[in-house]
Amino acid sequence: MRTASRDFTLHRARTLEAAVRVLADHPETVPIAGCTDVYVALQFGQHPGSHYLDLTPLASLRRITTRGDVLVIGALATYTDLQRSRLVRARLPMLVEAARLVGGVQIQNRGTVGGNVANASPAGDTLPVLAAVDATVVLHGPGGERRVPITSYYTGYRASVRHAHELITAVEVGPVVGRQWFRKVGTRAAQAISKVVFAGVRAPEPRLALGSVAPTVVRLTRTEQAFARGASVDAALESLAGDISPIDDVRSTADYRRTVSANLVRQFWQETA
Repeated sequence: MRTASRDFTLHRARTLEAAVRVLADHPETVPIAGCTDVYVALQFGQHPGSHYLDLTPLASLRRITTRGDVLVIGALATYTDLQRSRLVRARLPMLVEAARLVGGVQIQNRGTVGGNVANASPAGDTLPVLAAVDATVVLHGPGGERRVPITSYYTGYRASVRHAHELITAVEVGPVVGRQWFRKVGTRAAQAISKVVFAGVRAPEPRLALGSVAPTVVRLTRTEQAFARGASVDAALESLAGDISPIDDVRSTADYRRTVSANLVRQFWQETA
């Protein structure tokens, strides 16, 4: 049911330090940029917060650069920015593919990497990619910066280790060695929330991740270990059940997700041979 939004306070910061001060003074503040999730919540009568912090003036957080051999993606980089970036296309093509399948063009122009990470939905399309490449989430708070591996970032459904006074400022990805592979399964080819989303890197120690099959995005550690030992696809897939915990919901069923997950792992292994 659509309802009118209640009164709220909008803050706008023009420096990172000012943004952190707002969060420290008002811990209930919700940082916003593209607002592709927040606007939906407000439209349907939900109230994510009473204070909002507009981050769009922080242009430095939209940059995509390198630091040594590390790819640094600013938190305000949009899905369109990812698709256009020569650095991302060269180093992380499966992230480009994930960005291409997020919503429509309008959403791709507005939605941000930082927002996808912060929203913490297990169906976030970029999250399996970031998990499969062992990305690091950069957080900035009153005490300075800290870095958290994305595989340790989420603590539960839509929950993370980020403190209320911290901002996500970037995602960092080291060199990725191996063939990259991404697939999204939804009701439609695009403009649909994922029923299952997979990303993998074929290497001597393969890295595989799935979304929409557990409360958070998950690395398939048991399946990875089986492949690394030289197991066949069928043998490795026996480990998959221990890596995922899908549920029935409005988009799909647990059985369907288990079947599709196994099919995606098999397809990944065959196509990257």
